[in-house]
Amino acid sequence: MQAGTKKSQTQALQGRVLVTGGAGFIGSALVWALNRHGIEDILVVDRLGSDEKWRNLVPLAYADYMDADELLERMRGDDARLAGVTGVFHLGACSATTERDASYLARNNYDYTKECCRWALSAGARFVYASSAATYGDGERGMSDECDLATLRPLNMYGYSKHMFDAWALRQGLLERIVGLKYFNIYGPNEDHKGDMRSLVHKAFHEIKQTGAMRLFQSHRSDYAHGEQVRDFLYVKDAVEMTIHLMRADGAAGLYNVGSGVATSWNQLARALFAAMGREARIEYMPMPEALRGKYQYRTQADTRRLRDSGWSAPATPVEQAVRDYVVRHLEPDRRLGDDARGEVARDAEARA
Repeated sequence: MQAGTKKSQTQALQGRVLVTGGAGFIGSALVWALNRHGIEDILVVDRLGSDEKWRNLVPLAYADYMDADELLERMRGDDARLAGVTGVFHLGACSATTERDASYLARNNYDYTKECCRWALSAGARFVYASSAATYGDGERGMSDECDLATLRPLNMYGYSKHMFDAWALRQGLLERIVGLKYFNIYGPNEDHKGDMRSLVHKAFHEIKQTGAMRLFQSHRSDYAHGEQVRDFLYVKDAVEMTIHLMRADGAAGLYNVGSGVATSWNQLARALFAAMGREARIEYMPMPEALRGKYQYRTQADTRRLRDSGWSAPATPVEQAVRDYVVRHLEPDRRLGDDARGEVARDAEARA
């Protein structure tokens, strides 16, 4: 660890906090979690565009908003709006695994991240950024955050654009000073604007409402029955607490898997959703599109030992409990994080008692 890193970690959330992608799924959930930690001096950065993610910001407390393109221009100058930033959560990215424009992904997920990282380090701010479990490819080489990055083979350009920055940061010697978060399958409130990139829970909730059934991809491998492909599912409320922990944790540097550490089948997730909705399970299996078959992960499971070694000790919320919370507190009443702040605080206090 280089001199000065510990100081920046312990003070990372004592000044202004910058959150890129702050109106998006994980980003807005992070702002919500920071508010619950008593932090409101937050500069939210995003591209609001024409979708509905602006609604994620409505219940949240933050000091300022800036467009993502404007941020780069202000970083290149001496801008007062960036004064006092002590921590940068860089979560903004194109997260579409089906995006075909490789040049766009390289600019948005690689070049932009390099500029944010350089600025944060020059400003003495702690830098925590979103990588992805998609960097691991099919997982046949394992999913350890201590692996040799040169051995990884991402299956799509989104995963490769994230891997590009991880590898660059390693070559530059920066992974001793910054934190990269390899998020696994995150699901939960505030994701409804993501279109096809929404979690299965969100998609299937509405499908079940309309048809009474939900569909899963068939398996095209003999060693996995239909619906028995497995994922490491992590509730977004857990993911953002892990993210804040790694911003604060003394000695935390490098790449960390952010997952539950548990492999859960699609069938198990589906049964949890039907149970949360009070319905009998009706699961149908459909052929996987040819274009996806060679790029499909049949098993993901985070090795979370580095996360635990950093001081994180809380268990991940079990899928059944998390899905029920998502359905009852958010999907059924159509509430975003923070919409029912008083009720959430009261229920959480009751649960802790």
